[in-house]
Amino acid sequence: MVATLRRFFDSDLWWSFTRSPITMLSAVVALVCILGALFAPWIAPHNPFDLASLNLLDAFKPPSWTEEGEAQYLLGTDDQGRDVLSAIMYGARVSLLVGLSATIFATTLGVTLGLLAGYLGGKLDALLMRICDIQLTFPSILVALLIDGVVRAALPREVHDQIALFVVIFAIGISEWPKFARTVRGSTMVERNKEYVQAARVIGVTPPRIMLFHVLPNVMGPVLVIATLNLGLAILSEATLSFLGVGVPPTQPSLGTLIRIGNDFLFSGEWWITIFPGVTLIAMVLSVNLLGDWLRDALNPKLR
Repeated sequence: MVATLRRFFDSDLWWSFTRSPITMLSAVVALVCILGALFAPWIAPHNPFDLASLNLLDAFKPPSWTEEGEAQYLLGTDDQGRDVLSAIMYGARVSLLVGLSATIFATTLGVTLGLLAGYLGGKLDALLMRICDIQLTFPSILVALLIDGVVRAALPREVHDQIALFVVIFAIGISEWPKFARTVRGSTMVERNKEYVQAARVIGVTPPRIMLFHVLPNVMGPVLVIATLNLGLAILSEATLSFLGVGVPPTQPSLGTLIRIGNDFLFSGEWWITIFPGVTLIAMVLSVNLLGDWLRDALNPKLR
């Protein structure tokens, strides 16, 4: 373990990270968002979804630094008296969970199909790439809306509310897999003709083993970059769906749900209800995107 850490801190990746102040700042912001979301039940000032602890008399309290603010509500309260800071921390848990799960699902599906298409070729390659071409003609958010709408129409509302989180993860993930598939397919077509793959074939290594242990490790560099950038897009997609009212259920509000709730009161003077969740969403997505840009440059040997 110590030797692994020593090699990492001596690597070009760590050197590139420490030489980029923007990247380091982005990493700090992303880490704060992640830790705040993960440890929300222990560090949040209140539990905003405990109905027994809510008091409607505390509704629409402004941030604590304003004239009418109270110290116990640092970022104010919403229309139901929920602490906005606590609601953001709990909402970020849902946003990060959906974004990370959807990205993992899209990556797994896209890498698997791209690897098969690039290595085996033929009719399978043609079929999978035509499916990618067709899906890429539609915006990802429309694909997610379509899938969510079909599930809502097919299942009773009670059943849909129970599996709504999984439906959103599937809808976002299935709309993003073509990016991974096309990238991996192109890299695999290059790798399959190299000498180490031909040598593996000669000694009798099976195609699944060649793809999994020989080709896959050599095509994962671009995949990691796309996955990092796609994480921010997945979080935005979830926020968009929740803002439109077709994402996670109200009992599991995400940042998009909090922004939608606050939007109803934005022009009546209660700006903090929507501004602070919106700023948190922007900071989270921007930090992830900046880390993805740095990772893309750091893994590009032509820029070293």
